[in-house]
Amino acid sequence: MTKSVFKIGILLILLLLVMGCNPTAKEKKMDPPQPKPVLTAKEILGHPDFLAISYGGYRQATRDIQPTIEELKEDMKILAAMGIGIIRTYNTKLAHASNVLKAISELKKENPDFAMYVMVGAWMDCKNAWSESPNHEEENEEANAAEIERAVAMAKAYPDIVKVIAVGNEAMVKWAASYYVQPSVILKWVNHLQNLKSTNQLPKDLWITSSDNFASWGGGDSTYHTEDLTELIKAVDFVSMHTYPMHDTHYNPDFWGVLKNENHLSKLEKINRAMQRAGAYAKSQYTKTAAYIHRIDPDKPVHIGETGWATSSNGFYGNTGSKATDEYKSALYYNFVRNWTIKENLACFYFEAFDEPWKDAGNPSGSENHFGLFDVNGKAKYVLWDLKDRGIFKGLSRAGKPISKTLNGDKTKLLKDVTIPPTKEKLILQ
Repeated sequence: MTKSVFKIGILLILLLLVMGCNPTAKEKKMDPPQPKPVLTAKEILGHPDFLAISYGGYRQATRDIQPTIEELKEDMKILAAMGIGIIRTYNTKLAHASNVLKAISELKKENPDFAMYVMVGAWMDCKNAWSESPNHEEENEEANAAEIERAVAMAKAYPDIVKVIAVGNEAMVKWAASYYVQPSVILKWVNHLQNLKSTNQLPKDLWITSSDNFASWGGGDSTYHTEDLTELIKAVDFVSMHTYPMHDTHYNPDFWGVLKNENHLSKLEKINRAMQRAGAYAKSQYTKTAAYIHRIDPDKPVHIGETGWATSSNGFYGNTGSKATDEYKSALYYNFVRNWTIKENLACFYFEAFDEPWKDAGNPSGSENHFGLFDVNGKAKYVLWDLKDRGIFKGLSRAGKPISKTLNGDKTKLLKDVTIPPTKEKLILQ
């Protein structure tokens, strides 16, 4: 072998060694994808990247027609596009809640980056609820136990999605005359769920709460300040409280109406002032309720389980009543609540995502049918017009129709139909 051939052989060996130590991009083994961090309710609630909303996907004037999985997936995509990260459901008896979980699970399989979490509600009733003689001293134990059992099954089946179980919805407030129960009933089931957590039958980071009116949590009449409520406050992982200034434009209009010194203002200025007071009213109810709760448990988180403002009413809140409901006022309230709660790191399950015509099926113009940020056909109400303009809903649809604006986006027409609240003097005379 000549020296030149020997050198070439050595170089070839070295080259092969180098190539063996440095495989090409095709030959390189890719690192396995890292699993997404598992978020807890504590991390989700109040986080600005996970806005909360109350959700019912019903599109007909009856709940006998349940939304399909595909319809629910349509809605989840719309909500995710606008920054919603956690939704709230209300009962487990109907197929809606379980189908919502199936829809989200399918979306996650189709797109690993899709994220949506759920606060599952378990409905609570007293004995003989919804009859002429409800017994508020006893519960409908069979029905309530079944609600809890189904909620537990959902939390076990979808631990990556179900982050909260709420025992009851406005189940302790006395004006829920058809079905309310005593705090001892809610406490019983909250303790049951907490025991399942402590014995590893439910995830330890699953949060348990009850979602109820501010008064039920101690922020109003002292008749609610009972020993059972004190124990309930200690037992829940956080308090989910409701506040509805819109309803109190009729029932307790201390903050509502145009003041005497505001008569010189323009139409929109008068409305804006009234809505500022409405926002302050909601904030004061939260502050009073949180203060009561923190006297019992200083570290207990307090979030907003419901608040909202209807866009139409032919009753107490419409043009023959307190003149509170239209898309303009609703938008002002929504923006106030979102800005306030985001700043304070509070979750707010705003009521609600879409109009639900079953809520007052016999009265299509009733306010209960019109709390949605979208109408039932998927038209974005005024509060969301700017998101539509920014292309947030591009490629998304409801019932096969692309997301559009109510009133065809005609702000002049919208403002023309907006009414000024009554003067304070007239409200006092009423």
